Amino acid sequence: MCGIFGMIGLNARVPAELLERAIQSLSHRGPDDGGTVILHDSAHQAVEIGLGNRRLAIVDLSPQGHQPMNDPATGNWIVYNGEVYNFREVRAKLERAGLQFSSHSDTEVILKAYGLWGEACLREFRGMFAFAVWDAQRHRLFIARDPMGIKPLYFWHSERYFMFSSEVRTLLGTGLVPRNIDAAGLVNYLTFGSLYDPNTLVEGVSALPPGCYLTWKDGQVKQTQYWDLVDPGLVEDCRYACDAGAEERGELEAHIAQLLDESVRMQLVSDVPVGVFLSGGIDSSSLVGVLNRCGVQPSTFSIVFQEADYSEAEYSRAVAQHFRTDHHEITVSQSDFFAAIAPAIGAMDMPTIDGINTYFVSERTRAAGVKVALSGLGGDEVFAGYSSFRTVPRMERFAHAWDRIPGAVRRPSINVFAALAPSSDQNRKLNLLARNGNGIAHPYFLSRMLFTPEQLYELLPAIKMNSASLRRAEQPLADSLSRASSLDPINRVSYLEARCYMLNTLLRDSDFMSMAHGLEVRVPLIDHQLARRILALPGAWKLDATTPKPLLVKALRGQLPDKIVHRPKRGFTLPFEHWLRDALRPALEKSFDGIADSPLGKIVSAPAARQIWSDFLHGKTSWSRPWALYVLQLWCDRHSMTS
Repeated sequence: MCGIFGMIGLNARVPAELLERAIQSLSHRGPDDGGTVILHDSAHQAVEIGLGNRRLAIVDLSPQGHQPMNDPATGNWIVYNGEVYNFREVRAKLERAGLQFSSHSDTEVILKAYGLWGEACLREFRGMFAFAVWDAQRHRLFIARDPMGIKPLYFWHSERYFMFSSEVRTLLGTGLVPRNIDAAGLVNYLTFGSLYDPNTLVEGVSALPPGCYLTWKDGQVKQTQYWDLVDPGLVEDCRYACDAGAEERGELEAHIAQLLDESVRMQLVSDVPVGVFLSGGIDSSSLVGVLNRCGVQPSTFSIVFQEADYSEAEYSRAVAQHFRTDHHEITVSQSDFFAAIAPAIGAMDMPTIDGINTYFVSERTRAAGVKVALSGLGGDEVFAGYSSFRTVPRMERFAHAWDRIPGAVRRPSINVFAALAPSSDQNRKLNLLARNGNGIAHPYFLSRMLFTPEQLYELLPAIKMNSASLRRAEQPLADSLSRASSLDPINRVSYLEARCYMLNTLLRDSDFMSMAHGLEVRVPLIDHQLARRILALPGAWKLDATTPKPLLVKALRGQLPDKIVHRPKRGFTLPFEHWLRDALRPALEKSFDGIADSPLGKIVSAPAARQIWSDFLHGKTSWSRPWALYVLQLWCDRHSMTS
């Protein structure tokens, strides 16, 4: 696990001091080692290439794993962030092809694989990664991101420079990127509480989407998608599964169990100890169950609250005792969590309304001596664990039925509802669904929405007439809906949860909050081959009236205690509602009072923002709305953003 940065100058030099400064800004991601190199293109003397890396040593702890790494046989150079779990199998293929290795690192495997197979090497890798290769023979830069988007990669380019980095803040720190707020990114953030790839909050900076690679050559940039969860064969596979008899269904479900075991075992690859985040829920408990089945007794780590209202110690202890793990409890109080809010906001690479809990858990786990931890992240999205898997299909059916009612009947009903219904977040969403059940108002996006378009028009008066920005903000949503259109309702929710909420909130927050402490978090439940195979099974198989996440529970073959399987579902929540009304209230009131004079003042309506705060205090909206504005203002102030 690492942090990477690179830049290419076209008729412009790469300043060595800028390269070093950029890499130092990523030192929290890789405290073990670092390096830079400046190259000249042999065919184009006007092209200068700078590559840099900060390393968190997990595989091959020796100096032979140092980056940037060169392949003498091809002249190629690589910087890489992530882990390719099947690198030994890929290496064996390469050795059979006659290639020789000088290290035991997965970095060298990627470098050699690219040298032999080019972009086709991406089909060989199972893991999480973002890497860049300077291709000396083809005189181009090649950058790629893993299929599920577990590791981030951002880029910016102008006529003279192309730059990429693991973090947006590093690109800003070069001084080359204008600190302008991106209107589309701002709309995404206020709509959902996070930025939606490829948009960021910085104008001109884009995220390379999951399953994509990008090439730069002679100043020209080309982006290509090499993988997606939905592919031409998936719908056919799902039709086959729908027609399967009992025996065939059993074989398909057994294959899921096999892939799950394979994913968890693969992700143990490490030259340092690997722990497991254990909450006592089905997802994290399933990881421990698979390890137990494989003969591995892991170290497990649980956060235990002193306050009983927030503690899940009963369940994590039950799992640890059942599987006889080497269990560690990290006892904390609400005041400990409260004290972590300010540094957690400071660790945000981009603003988010989530992630404080991940920051804290990562900090305490790393302090306990753990360098790598397995997480159950993604289990709800892949195995249909959220309430959205039941509510969104119902809302879709309502929207389709409502659309068949003549407009002359619908419009008066909508107007009466809007006039008489009490002001609340839920009623605003119902009104939006009744007016337009497609696009941004699709039931799934409504379920994740913070501010409705009507509220955004009040908050962002300067943007509402800028249709280009709005189209760019809605494009990721439209693309996801289009790709999910061929799926059944439950699988459609699964795809949207994976490509929207999981990708843009959970995975991004997990990355920068854990890497703030030099902790590598691995997510076996979203291995891309496992996730694709599950999506190819009928949605109806994933819901059960008596058992949550039945496919995952079956894959554990009765290993999980009933107490864990049938426990009430409960997220890892913090008492923000109480904090915002009490200890955090002075800070938020000061923030809202000063918004007119802040960098956001020219783009966000101060009266509309203060109204959001007032609505919260009067119980008309949830804590997440004013919190989103507060975090946004702090982030923009910290990074001197302008509108």
